[in-house]
Amino acid sequence: MNSMALTGTGVWFFWSIVLLSFLGILAAYTTLLLVLGFLLCWEKQRLYLHWYHKILVLIMIPFFSLLLWILLTYWKDRWLTIGLSLQILAPYVHLSSISVMVLLSWPVAFYLIHLEGEARMRRYQITSNERRRNTCCSMLTKLRALQVAVGVPFFFILLCLYVVPFGTYSPCLQEKEKLAPKPNFFGHRGAPMLGPENTIMSFEKAVEYGAHGLESDVQISFDGVPFLMHDYDLRRTTNIKEVLPDAARRHPSLFRWSFLTTLNAGKWFSDAWVKPFFRMKPLSEDDKERARNQRIAKLTDLLAIAQKEKKLVIFDLNAPPSRHPSRLSYIHLVVRVILDSKIEQHLIAWLPGSERRYIKSKAPGFQHVGTFYTLQELADENITRINVDYKRLYYNGLREYKAANISINLYIVNEPWLFSLVWCHSIHSVTTDNIEVLNEMNHPYYFMTPNFYLFLWIFMDILSAVFIVSIFRFHWWRESQSEKIRQGITSYTEASSASLQNEVVEIMGIPAPFPEREREPPSSKAVVPEIVNETTISTVHPTDDIGQPVPTEPAFEPIQAPTSEANREATLQTVLPTLEANEPTVPSVEKPPPET
Repeated sequence: MNSMALTGTGVWFFWSIVLLSFLGILAAYTTLLLVLGFLLCWEKQRLYLHWYHKILVLIMIPFFSLLLWILLTYWKDRWLTIGLSLQILAPYVHLSSISVMVLLSWPVAFYLIHLEGEARMRRYQITSNERRRNTCCSMLTKLRALQVAVGVPFFFILLCLYVVPFGTYSPCLQEKEKLAPKPNFFGHRGAPMLGPENTIMSFEKAVEYGAHGLESDVQISFDGVPFLMHDYDLRRTTNIKEVLPDAARRHPSLFRWSFLTTLNAGKWFSDAWVKPFFRMKPLSEDDKERARNQRIAKLTDLLAIAQKEKKLVIFDLNAPPSRHPSRLSYIHLVVRVILDSKIEQHLIAWLPGSERRYIKSKAPGFQHVGTFYTLQELADENITRINVDYKRLYYNGLREYKAANISINLYIVNEPWLFSLVWCHSIHSVTTDNIEVLNEMNHPYYFMTPNFYLFLWIFMDILSAVFIVSIFRFHWWRESQSEKIRQGITSYTEASSASLQNEVVEIMGIPAPFPEREREPPSSKAVVPEIVNETTISTVHPTDDIGQPVPTEPAFEPIQAPTSEANREATLQTVLPTLEANEPTVPSVEKPPPET
């Protein structure tokens, strides 16, 4: 489908790509801000957002909410295209998703097992201090919550992917013998990727690439000549802004044919600096020159090509404006022109729904085409062909119409994947702009037999399970090795600290403290007369609160040591921080009573 629009300056512009890209960038940036904000709040950190970030979040959240509501309400049918794409791509999306889950298992396994290691370390560090125990328990709860938040969705999605084929339906999963013939083509306004739409060149190009029928749009000039034009003004497909700019926005049916035939209908196509279609191939120099000389075509020109090439003709008939002379008789006028052209009546696929009884009486050989009528309405009108939007295929694949032997034509089918889906659904014909590409397809894309898909499904499930289990076991083994190393370092550090503590105690003359599990309540106060001076030492009470500093300021006399005074001071400066970190319990020291 055409993804561009004609701006007010008459220049083709890829508005949808630019707009969607801009909105996508804004949405991604806003989402990133929200995720970062959530993580900071989770860690109880303060949010430092710039004022324009705050404004952006406050504006984007309601804007995207409103945009989503508009899309869901007024653009509902467009979402059906996503559903159709999933129908044909479902087996490939399934197998690709399993591969993606295998790749994601590496960071997920690393994160989950790393969290488990952190949780074990936190449990190991819990002490008897109630405040620290509460903090560690709170951290353990957070770690477990993160494990659940990451692990449960991962394994749930993986399990769903393992069993999803039981509920998967794809029309391109069928045996080769049951595949229907390739659908026929109706050239939408001819071949608009190969020549200017609704011109003789465009219709001849459609015939050249094997079109089964030709589709167009018919309007009536002010003097009663049916001509081919889709738009409700002449600005896009003619040079009227150069010839008569004041009348550029006037309805085409309000011009006489003598004026319309003077307009150029091809330069906009051949000389455009932006291609009218996104994947349109470059024109040859001969085709460019031919396109520059195209004029507005009459209905009789199209009928002559169809009669010569034995092609069906289907068209939309636009009613003239209210002040037009043929406002009330335009259908009769068109029927008369068709009959006067001597074209075989069975080559006319009559689409307009008005005055069908008159049409059947005047031209009984016309093939009447309905739109999305009910089966009963089609039977009452004796209609055996319908022309509907391709998105109607989403609803049960139009099975009831195929069961009733109704020939189905879908418009507008331009993408190869969509044409493949239509082919697998056994649709009879399509209206397309991209006849050159679709005509080269010899088989539907993404076609697969059920047995082959079953083999891939089982093979991918087993292979992915083996890989994921291996990845988790590898990370578990690596985390175990890291934990052993950490425990070794911790034991070495504690032993070194204890050794340094004993050395200091020996230097200072303080008795070494007993381990807590072996400590007995002292029967009498320990006395160290050799190192106590006349200053009274504050009593140090044993306590279980390891980590609370002892508020004492002992004043000891210098003692004799096997090392020099400088070495002793250096040793004290080195090991005292270690003593403060470990904080051993020191027995109470008092000044001895004076001798009597």
